[in-house]
Amino acid sequence: MTRTFYAALAAPAGAAVATLVAWLLLGPGWALAVLAGSAATIVVFHLWQLDLLARWAEGPLDAPVPEGRGSWRQPFTGLYRRVRTRVAVQRGLVQRLERFAAAAEAIPEGIVVLDDANRIRFANACARAHLGLDPERDQGQMVGNLVRQPEVMGYLEAGDFSEPVIVASQREPGVTLSIQVVPYGDEQKLLLSRDITRIEATARMRREFIANVSHELKTPLTVVSGFVETLQDLDLDAWQRQRFLGLVAEQARNMQRLVDDLLTLSALESEQNPPADVTFPVAPLVAELGAQARALSAGRHTIVAAAPADESALVTGARDELASAFGNLVSNAVRYTPDGGTITLSWRVDDQGRGTFAVADTGVGVAPEHIPRLTERFYRVDRSRSRATGGTGLGLAIVRHVLLRHEAELAIESEVGRGSTFAVVLPATRVQRIPAAVPETPALTSS
Repeated sequence: MTRTFYAALAAPAGAAVATLVAWLLLGPGWALAVLAGSAATIVVFHLWQLDLLARWAEGPLDAPVPEGRGSWRQPFTGLYRRVRTRVAVQRGLVQRLERFAAAAEAIPEGIVVLDDANRIRFANACARAHLGLDPERDQGQMVGNLVRQPEVMGYLEAGDFSEPVIVASQREPGVTLSIQVVPYGDEQKLLLSRDITRIEATARMRREFIANVSHELKTPLTVVSGFVETLQDLDLDAWQRQRFLGLVAEQARNMQRLVDDLLTLSALESEQNPPADVTFPVAPLVAELGAQARALSAGRHTIVAAAPADESALVTGARDELASAFGNLVSNAVRYTPDGGTITLSWRVDDQGRGTFAVADTGVGVAPEHIPRLTERFYRVDRSRSRATGGTGLGLAIVRHVLLRHEAELAIESEVGRGSTFAVVLPATRVQRIPAAVPETPALTSS
């Protein structure tokens, strides 16, 4: 028996004792009156406590448990203890759900929780952005009614979720999404959305790169193999043999230049190969580049290389890499400037301390729509003209990677038929002015 049972017997026992005493002292009438009054009191008390319990049970879930009296104290105390435990458990569950929701919101991929009928039960911020969902309006809606792309609807209807479906975003032009459904639990599903725009762009660039390299190597290899077969099969005069061998050597040099440029790009892109920074004067480098331009031009152009003393400076960076980048700009200017044109190399430091190396030419120029893509690998405005000038199509790509490693920028200004200016802008953190006492480096001009 519990304490509550014994506590409940106390009142009836007291009433019985009082009735017996009244019988002995006052007679049966009084004994009956005492018994009736005691019974009524006990019934009213229990009805009052029962009413408290009933009103609490029918009230709000968070209503406090009433304080019990007498034999009801122990049951009400037990209820209070259980309610307190339930509240603690619920609070813990709420905290876990809040942590789950916070974690889901922080995940950089879209997550939509679906029930067995593909109704939306939860969507994190990324999924709302990817799929255009509204957390309040779309709660409980069929996902197929909201994401009305044929590929997604067909994917959901097919029920084969082993592979994701790739779709274009309806909200953000140019964005590609990967959508996959993962079943779990009791016929529930997770719909995961992922922005794979950069992955797709990388894959496309890789495909284009392989195709371009194959294309660039195919022509010289065809020429080399053709002339080798000719030399093997035909009895040629000495001058013909020498001519064919010269053409083979020229194509071999083209392939060697392409391979060298590819190796240079690979080295520049490697994180394991940081630039070996040194501090060096710019004026001698400009003079060297002027000499290279004159050698490439072979007297066909007017070459101006100027580095005034008051604009001279020291630059911190990988000298070989910057010389290669500047040299690519110079060689491009020579290749694409008609005979008799002018090519100007200049260096200056602006008021903000930034250094600018510029190559200006009076060449063929570039149409505005081509300028944003000039630094892409193998991108050519005029493929036939590029082949005639001997370029590999990687020069400006090399320039871009060198500048990225030096926090520098490439500014391009061009007008078709009037020429172009390619300017490398180095940040002030990499440029140091040389005191005015440094001897002047004269402009070098040749034609």
